[in-house]
Amino acid sequence: MAHRNLAEVDREKQRTRVKPPSLFNVILLNDDFTPMEFVVRVLQQFFFMEHETAIQIMLEVHTRGRSICGVYPRDVAATKVEHVTSFARQHQHPLQCVMEENGT
Repeated sequence: MAHRNLAEVDREKQRTRVKPPSLFNVILLNDDFTPMEFVVRVLQQFFFMEHETAIQIMLEVHTRGRSICGVYPRDVAATKVEHVTSFARQHQHPLQCVMEENGT
């Protein structure tokens, strides 16, 4: 049986190392029609935020035009976007929720 040297073993380990999944920011966008109370409700219901944190994020959406609500793997982020958008439409609000790849 031939022995592999340490450099070969190390290269093999590097090739088989699992890369962590890419992360995505879930972002709420401001609009002139969705009530602030509804945005707070969304943040609490879908992002599990405490009331005070939800108010802070809602105010950031209102003043800056957008805010990150959470950072998740692609599938979780896409599901959050879908659920928030669907919930907003069910309540006849134009609230937009999008996802963008996290740069880190």
